[in-house]
Amino acid sequence: MRLEVQTPTGLAWIDLDRPSGKPVALLAIGHGAGGGVDARDILAVRDAALTAQVAVARITQPYRVAGRRSPAPAPRLDEAWLAAVAALRGQRGLRSPPLVAAGRSSGARVACRTATASGAAAVVALAFPVHPPGKPEKTRLDELALPTVPVLVVQGDRDAFGVPPSDIAELVVIEGADHSLKKDPKAVAAAVADFILRVTR
Repeated sequence: MRLEVQTPTGLAWIDLDRPSGKPVALLAIGHGAGGGVDARDILAVRDAALTAQVAVARITQPYRVAGRRSPAPAPRLDEAWLAAVAALRGQRGLRSPPLVAAGRSSGARVACRTATASGAAAVVALAFPVHPPGKPEKTRLDELALPTVPVLVVQGDRDAFGVPPSDIAELVVIEGADHSLKKDPKAVAAAVADFILRVTR
């Protein structure tokens, strides 16, 4: 089902899928800067999570709902995300399950920055953009280090945005995969489902 949520920065969409039984956790996942919630790795993660009895909410930021490809500034992305998560928590049966905040690329940065404010029990970062391509000096590792809860990063070893060190977060590296993580979406999904079940038990 699709929910429409008015946020301080415009209309956001939440595509919500529920497992067959009572959810053991709630996974909220955001998209990359110019992409959407139908990215191959996001859909693979959704399917694996549902099989593991996890409810999955794919959140589309207002700028994408409005048809723009360039993302809003970080504070506006964070505002919209938190408003969408709050609306999600108001849905029947979704107030109490532990929340796992997730995202791919830009969405992973949002999940990390808002982990405390959203009340997340854990964070999943798909293809975290450690630095802009070719500019390793412009590191974003400070954002990855922000959450005070368990963090999983799933990264391709050929990602032009870099690979984070394993001392900041739990790291799963997909061999032969680039920033899109299209190489082995099943491995991505399995790593995420395993992590969610471990940290929310």
